[in-house]
Amino acid sequence: MKRMQEAQRSVEFKEEMRKARKAEADRARRTISDEKAERRRAAKNGFSNPANPSRSIALTFVCALFVIYCLFPFLYLLVNSTKTQADFTSTFGLGFGKSFALWDNLVTVFTYQDGIFGRWLLNTVLYVVLGAGGATLLAIMGGYALAKFRFPGRRLCFAIIIGSISVPGIALAVPQFLLFAKVGLTNTPWSMIIPSLVSTFGLYLMWIFSDQAVPDELLEAARVDGAGEMRTFFQISLPLLAPGIVTTALFTIVATWNNYFLPLIMLKDSNWYPLTIGLNQWKDQASTAGGQAIQNLVITGSLVTIIPLVVAFLLLQKYWQSGLAAGAVKE
Repeated sequence: MKRMQEAQRSVEFKEEMRKARKAEADRARRTISDEKAERRRAAKNGFSNPANPSRSIALTFVCALFVIYCLFPFLYLLVNSTKTQADFTSTFGLGFGKSFALWDNLVTVFTYQDGIFGRWLLNTVLYVVLGAGGATLLAIMGGYALAKFRFPGRRLCFAIIIGSISVPGIALAVPQFLLFAKVGLTNTPWSMIIPSLVSTFGLYLMWIFSDQAVPDELLEAARVDGAGEMRTFFQISLPLLAPGIVTTALFTIVATWNNYFLPLIMLKDSNWYPLTIGLNQWKDQASTAGGQAIQNLVITGSLVTIIPLVVAFLLLQKYWQSGLAAGAVKE
């Protein structure tokens, strides 16, 4: 009798499990059907739901190709920085050499020519900290002032900024060289720092971002409470501008770190070279009379050069947030 009851309970349990699986399968089919219907309505009405994205094999394939295209140079640097000079010239570009020489290459990079690479790295950091840092600060202050204050000539400033953005920086390099030569600042760090202090795109970006991210009502409330303009800027506006500040800083840092043409015409003393000019000098060393080919050092130095930028992007990406001012003002 007891066995019969256990068998009956087992049958009932299996029947309940079968019904539950069937109900779950029905819900999954209805969900898929509803998602397809929603995507059809979205395509018809011209909007999409990010929570229910359309799935496209062609778009996925294109995105995969784009990812491969972006990662290919980094993979090339990573693989070839592990080779000796002999392996670099005798093996396939994306294949490893006979020996793993990454550590030896790193040591040689920082000791070659009495450690000049370390000097170039410090020079680049100096230009970034003073040039890009100053450009970011000026862009923040200028963009905030243009967005939140009304004064004569504001429209003229807007026209000048838009016009400046349309002029490529390389077109201004020669006039800058002639001007700095007149005042005797060429072949000095100031010939790199002073031009880097101006970022018209950063100024325009902070102007637009300040206008949208900082509500006028919030500033008016602070002024009514007796806060001065400096206190309002540093304690209220600046935290709301964090995403725009980080974006502007990264643009100016990358532009200064990768600057090539300006130091090429401004600097003659190798002790003031940034990494871009120094590595190019090493690359061209093999073409000079009696020069030694050191492509393995150039590749390893290039890998070391991009690491600080990768770290900066990874550390600062958390500040790329939207809606920091949401809820600050009650409509």
